[in-house]
Amino acid sequence: MDGCILRSAQEVEEGELPVNLLDLAMEDCVFLNKTHTDDAFGGFKPTYTDGIHFMAAIGKDRSPVQKVAEKEGLTEAFTVVVKQGMQLDFHDVFRRVSDGSIFRVTSRTTDSTAHKASTVKIAVVTAERWELPT
Repeated sequence: MDGCILRSAQEVEEGELPVNLLDLAMEDCVFLNKTHTDDAFGGFKPTYTDGIHFMAAIGKDRSPVQKVAEKEGLTEAFTVVVKQGMQLDFHDVFRRVSDGSIFRVTSRTTDSTAHKASTVKIAVVTAERWELPT
């Protein structure tokens, strides 16, 4: 896969180095760190603040099973691809910077990292579209 190179007309004109297709699909994302604040009634409420930025390719699950699930009111499901070494854990929350969409991870990168012999150094997780609690 390292040989799969795509050059845009702009890159060729400007003389920049070509990038691979996976790099072109990556988007800026930011982890949302969860903290708790006093709710003035003896309890607490979760508060989310921006954490570190990372790059990920996010694609919607368009399988027939998922389409039926969405029609029945279940949340949208997504596949998230990150570079190998990036760690996403179950219930991590992040925002896609381009449109503000919030996602909650529903698997772990440690469960689906490419084999050491693979030339494609990625890890894949599943995620759901999510709304921050108020």
